[in-house]
Amino acid sequence: MMQLQQAEQRAQELREQLNYHSHLYYVLDAPEIEDDAYDQMLRELEMLENAYPELVTPDSPTMRVGGAVGSSFEKVVHAVQMGSLQDVFDTEELRAFDTRVREKIENPVYIVEPKIDGLSVSLEYTNGVLTRGSTRGDGFVGEDVTQNLKTIRSIPLRLQQDIPFLEVRGEVYMPREKFAQVAEQQELDGKETFKNPRNAAAGSLRQKDAKVAASRGLDIFIFNIQQIRGVELTGHKESLDFLRTLGFKVISGYQAFTEIDAAIERVKEIGQNRAGYSYDIDGAVIKVDRFADREVLGSNTKYPRWAVAFKYPPEEKETTLLQIHVNVGRTGVLTPTAEFEPVQLAGTTVSRAVLHNQDFITQKDIRIGDRIVVRKAGEIIPEVLRSVSHAPDSIPYFLPDTCPECGAPVVRLQGEAAVRCENPECPATRLRNLIHFASRDAMDIEGLGEAVAKQLSEKGLAVSPADLYSLSKNDLLTLEGFADKSADNLLLAIERSKSNDLSRLLFALGIRNVGQAGAKLLAERFGSLDAIIEAPPEQIAAIEGFGDVMAQSVAVYFRLPQSLHMVESLRAAGVNFLAEQKIKGNTLEGLTFVLTGTLPTYSREQAKEIIESLGGKTAGSVSKKTSYVLAGEDAGSKLTKAQELGIAIIDEAEFRKLAGIEPIA
Repeated sequence: MMQLQQAEQRAQELREQLNYHSHLYYVLDAPEIEDDAYDQMLRELEMLENAYPELVTPDSPTMRVGGAVGSSFEKVVHAVQMGSLQDVFDTEELRAFDTRVREKIENPVYIVEPKIDGLSVSLEYTNGVLTRGSTRGDGFVGEDVTQNLKTIRSIPLRLQQDIPFLEVRGEVYMPREKFAQVAEQQELDGKETFKNPRNAAAGSLRQKDAKVAASRGLDIFIFNIQQIRGVELTGHKESLDFLRTLGFKVISGYQAFTEIDAAIERVKEIGQNRAGYSYDIDGAVIKVDRFADREVLGSNTKYPRWAVAFKYPPEEKETTLLQIHVNVGRTGVLTPTAEFEPVQLAGTTVSRAVLHNQDFITQKDIRIGDRIVVRKAGEIIPEVLRSVSHAPDSIPYFLPDTCPECGAPVVRLQGEAAVRCENPECPATRLRNLIHFASRDAMDIEGLGEAVAKQLSEKGLAVSPADLYSLSKNDLLTLEGFADKSADNLLLAIERSKSNDLSRLLFALGIRNVGQAGAKLLAERFGSLDAIIEAPPEQIAAIEGFGDVMAQSVAVYFRLPQSLHMVESLRAAGVNFLAEQKIKGNTLEGLTFVLTGTLPTYSREQAKEIIESLGGKTAGSVSKKTSYVLAGEDAGSKLTKAQELGIAIIDEAEFRKLAGIEPIA
């Protein structure tokens, strides 16, 4: 085994190499190595840090994928106010700004730069190492989001100079392409989608789990120095150039001008090209360059007098509504989409826009044949603003009463704007239903993730979740990436899921408004799926913690012939319809277990539930505090670690004996 001194030297080499290549890739867009070479170095560093936790440093690349950040974000008082700029909306206001500046200073130099539409943050570095990152908040007090900011690869964890102290301001944003991917995944998961990239960036940066933030593909542009010690700078352009040398991804396209007319032309140029950016901008900023001039100009009670933000007006066009198409999304929601005569907006041709729901259409009285006004929200998403006039003999528009995909009746539940198809076998919702059914919190079918579910759906091997239980090994071998071993493992996981508690099955069915907690309440109250199906809505609504909306959702779901068909298919497959009698006690109190490998009968989640119900704890990694490692087939590095530390290793049979559970006959 590598000695500590050797490990420390190797870890330092790996950190330097990884930070170097990360800067090339994420900031300069000039990678020198392939992704797999980078990943291999990162894995080696992770192994060293796991073996020697004392080697972990704040600037380690492994810090970019941190875990939970706590239940709330701590407040951060900004030593230098993170103020906002005065908005202007036409070129005459820009000329008036120039006049005011020239009344106080001679020969001003202006810096013009794009105004990124994102979330403003502060980054603080001490002796060249990132120590804290925070949101702008109200300009005076923000929130500490350091762990989430560390997941942004273009933020250097260590600067290329060890400056005593530096605080910079930047704008976190989500690239348009990544926004489209995130919105698609949210729809697939049945969640409300972000309205625009700015909202997506803000929501991602305030995630309690930094791994979620890391998955969102956030980026940043640095545009200002708030505080600096140890370096003297005289102007804004000089400071931006200097920030580049430190390793920051600096706001792109900044230029210096000595005349306001030239600066205005640059503002117009940025506006004309904004559709070509890979990220959202909502304007351009004009700043006085020299810091000494800024001191002379000062600020009023709200804004600095040395800068203004020019906001581009949203472009609106009038056109004719030709048709309204209704699409059924992956969650069953019927979404009306307007098709209109093509118009040019923000540099692209637009001919369609989402009309959201029936309430939206009714409130704006949108009818087929209308003259309508459209624009691009956030320069990205086309939207219908209003109806200008109705065509002769037009009639109000209403969504259909049946699903356009499967013909089942559609439902609008109390308190919801959405009209949706609740048919669990509807072709439009097939993929989403499969993914949810197999997910960890539902039936926990290990190995059946989104990619596999997509193949099963596309090949017609699984029309509904019940079809999973009739899959054969030959079926699975037709899927990409499957061989004998992986096919056997998935079939075993599917078979194991049949014995899940009723509460898991209820959650897996995807009944609208019934989450994990509601599913457990239903299972505990009625004890069997058949009893739930037969129960009147008022009896379900009487469950403490339930309500009329949830009860209505359950009743609607089990009234559908397609739902009952799937129930019978699951019954025929041998899926458990009963609530298990919970094992409770303190047999394992004070013991900590680490689970690894595949157990013969329990899933990891089931074993975890048993341990916790008997007073024990589970951990994700092996340490000296671990009492037992519960190991199954294909156990990995955790088993090796336990052997090195002399931790007791047990199999499922020994675990049952320890927990006081009857052995399997």
